[in-house]
Amino acid sequence: MNCRRVLPSFAGMLIVALLAGCQTADKPKDYAPLVARFFLEAKPTETGVALPLPVSGVSVTVNPKPIIVEYDIVNAEVAKVDLGACLMLQLTPAATRDFYRLSVSNIGRRLVLSLNDSPVGARRIEQATADGVVLIFVELPDAELPEIVGRLKRTSLDIARAAAKKK
Repeated sequence: MNCRRVLPSFAGMLIVALLAGCQTADKPKDYAPLVARFFLEAKPTETGVALPLPVSGVSVTVNPKPIIVEYDIVNAEVAKVDLGACLMLQLTPAATRDFYRLSVSNIGRRLVLSLNDSPVGARRIEQATADGVVLIFVELPDAELPEIVGRLKRTSLDIARAAAKKK
């Protein structure tokens, strides 16, 4: 074997392998992500998981699989309504369609919102919801709502960016 031919090709392959392994790591998050999920109240004949709310102590038995997850939320805001401040969560178009179909057939049942796996609020489905906006009062101080909204927005943005990278 001729070393003059083998050595340069080996060195070239080594450089290519090392460069292929170089990848920039994701920047560490400068905030604590906040994962929002909605669970649907189980029917009386269904088995479910009891989720107690932190202040009222109301326990709602829900299906263990969430119906709205962090990937379905595109925006969050603090909404001022007649009864006070609440969270407004806006859904993706696909989640809006799914939630509309679900809300039509589940009027009267409750939705429970969990933030990072802690139940914080519940609301009854009063009518079919076609606009993709969910308003929900949470059992947290109103002063915390702006921080919660900010964290939800940043988490949604990070999820959207990660999904765009995969495409």
